[in-house]
Amino acid sequence: MIGRLVVLGATGDLSGRFLMPALAALHAAGHLDEGFRLTGASREELTTEGFREWITDWLDRQGGDLPAGARRAVVASAHYRRADVTDQEDVRALIDGDEPVALYLALPPSLFPQVVSALRSAGLPAGSRIVLEKPFGEDLDSARELNARLAELVPEQAVFRVDHFLAMTTVQNVLGSRLANRVLEPLWNSTHIAEVEIVWDESLALEGRAGYYDRVGALKDMVQNHLLQVLCLVAMEPPVTLGERDLRDRKVDVLRSVRLLTEYDVVHRTRRARYAAGRIEDRDVPSYTDEEGVDPGRGTETFAEVELELDNWRWAGTTFRLRSGKGLRADRKEVAVRFRQVPHLPFGHTGEVEPNVLRFGLEPEGLTLDLMGTGARAGHLTELELTAELEPAELPAYGRLLLDVLRGDPALSIRGDEAEEAWRVLTPVLTAWERDLVPLEEYPAGSDGPAPRHTYGPGPVTREALLHEETVLGTAADDGRS
Repeated sequence: MIGRLVVLGATGDLSGRFLMPALAALHAAGHLDEGFRLTGASREELTTEGFREWITDWLDRQGGDLPAGARRAVVASAHYRRADVTDQEDVRALIDGDEPVALYLALPPSLFPQVVSALRSAGLPAGSRIVLEKPFGEDLDSARELNARLAELVPEQAVFRVDHFLAMTTVQNVLGSRLANRVLEPLWNSTHIAEVEIVWDESLALEGRAGYYDRVGALKDMVQNHLLQVLCLVAMEPPVTLGERDLRDRKVDVLRSVRLLTEYDVVHRTRRARYAAGRIEDRDVPSYTDEEGVDPGRGTETFAEVELELDNWRWAGTTFRLRSGKGLRADRKEVAVRFRQVPHLPFGHTGEVEPNVLRFGLEPEGLTLDLMGTGARAGHLTELELTAELEPAELPAYGRLLLDVLRGDPALSIRGDEAEEAWRVLTPVLTAWERDLVPLEEYPAGSDGPAPRHTYGPGPVTREALLHEETVLGTAADDGRS
């Protein structure tokens, strides 16, 4: 187990909000010994004492429920060095020695290629590992280039492309529910499941993140990584083991089976929108384009929805809908597995019968099964709901990921070919959106999102959507695709 963590970009929001509390949780659970060392590096003029005060402040805000002794242990283990992390000499001085280190790039993804090149020139001790946050590249070509640079630095087994969704308790419970229950696995296919929704809707608006978000948008920020990763766990074939090779091989199989969307498909099966001024609960929210730091000319979306199909034996005929939006009326963060209707109802029931839905709550975590049962009156059906609460995880998601990095277990990290396949899936969407084949709609902050696509509403947004659709349909007809 590696005993030294070097965080590049150590004074950023990611480090303070997630990594420092995760280290305190590891200390509290007894996973880190007294010899563990934390080295922080950034361009800020700080001393080690100043860095320790910074960590203390963040732990008071984000880790106040953790034992005081564990928080003190993180602070005592910390040292700071001012460094230009793209400069090989600064990086060489930062690594300092032959002991293997785990390097966490808590940096803007645009810096990854430069930092990886500097690390290669500086040279890493044998056995070192490198950790990168999503997104892994900005498109398919840049992902391939980044993977090539990483391959020159360390073996693939030592590259941890982390996605904290994979360490969330409920996401892990998708595997447990599927693979450990005979009652579910025989039904886990297109014969019985009509649709799977993977949703991360939040009432949170931009909240000062324009510097990052306005250059990325909902599709790259959430769908391309987090939601596709959840799709892989929902749809993959049962692996032989949950070891890194078997698990990641099966995830890649899912991504390879995704049917690529044509331009015609993108118009029909994707949506993009951004929030306008509105009210969420008791607060007024300005239009996204009026948020500080936003460049309206970029056309960044705050809502993205994509419908995908898998061309494989298990899932042919099932729709997978991935959706994420900001500034919405309420949080909805779940995987909803919608089963097909029964072939016949002998009850004489005249009302609408809802299909069974198995819901994995991502945040808050939980498990719910929507069923139909008989009511008090004979022959009358009523809706039933079975719920289960999950035991709290021993470690937060980032704690689990850091422990895997230090121990050298990449099972929950994303392999290089997997990162490329995820970009391949969404490249047609990105290309069509850049060409404005799908209109950028608007929805009021505090609403449920953009209006239904095929409804002629009072505003111009849905009409514009239909005009765009008719234009592409006409093009498709000319090409013989209609």
